[in-house]
Amino acid sequence: MNNLDLTMDLTPVQRDILTALINIYRVEGRAVKGEEIAELIDRNPGTIRNQMQSLKALNLVEGVPGPKGGYRATGSAYEALNVEATGDVVTVPVLRNGVLMEGTTASELIFNNVIHTQLCDGVIRIIGNIRDFNVGDEVEVGPTPVNKLYLRGTVRGRDDTMSRLIIHVDAMISVPKLAIKKIARRAVRIPPGASMQEAARILVHNGVQEALVEDSSPGMVNQTDIVRAIADGKADQEAREFMNRGFLTIDSEETIYEAIKMLGKTGAGQLVVSEDGTLWGFVSPADLIKTLTPA
Repeated sequence: MNNLDLTMDLTPVQRDILTALINIYRVEGRAVKGEEIAELIDRNPGTIRNQMQSLKALNLVEGVPGPKGGYRATGSAYEALNVEATGDVVTVPVLRNGVLMEGTTASELIFNNVIHTQLCDGVIRIIGNIRDFNVGDEVEVGPTPVNKLYLRGTVRGRDDTMSRLIIHVDAMISVPKLAIKKIARRAVRIPPGASMQEAARILVHNGVQEALVEDSSPGMVNQTDIVRAIADGKADQEAREFMNRGFLTIDSEETIYEAIKMLGKTGAGQLVVSEDGTLWGFVSPADLIKTLTPA
């Protein structure tokens, strides 16, 4: 029996059991009790024990004897689920009405009606207690580990047997898997001894909102800094005196997703991009939004 046949033959319950077994094992690093699996996927412990016999017969699970024993997935189980045996634990967060559902992860997303002009429905397979969700709930899923897909929708139905939510998709976005250097803007530079008037002229001439100040301890100047300094009666200061040294930096090889997370957590107006330890450019929320909008 090849891996494709094995995957096709597994029932949804068996797939959920194997997925839960692998996830718990990766976190705890020990054999897993049937009761732990039953609690995670909201199944009767007797059902888990019965299914384990079938999974053992398929050489997907092995029993570990002793007081600290339980079950452990075999290499064939990882292959059947197309999961890397040495990969990191991956949980796809699920929120219900704005609240993170602990012990719950989305294992599969299926979309249909995608060519309808006003309708997009989908199905979310849930590992966890499917009965925590009700028709009318707003659910959010993501990010998924590879494509950083986010989805928000409204529950239209629930299939307890298959652990599935039928949803109307209200919003969906995928963050491109690109390095920041692909979208960053090369910084305009201002001499540290430049007057405020000269700094403002450089910004206007280059059509930018911010620039780097090349000093022994580099800084950043933007239009807001200039306006604030003038309002405070400090129009005679040089760039090195009113520049901002407290900016956030991000390496040019980091992904767009990491930049979005950083800006979201800090509320910063821009990030300074460094390359090989040297300050090089800028990336702003507007730059990131452009990457999420098809040309």
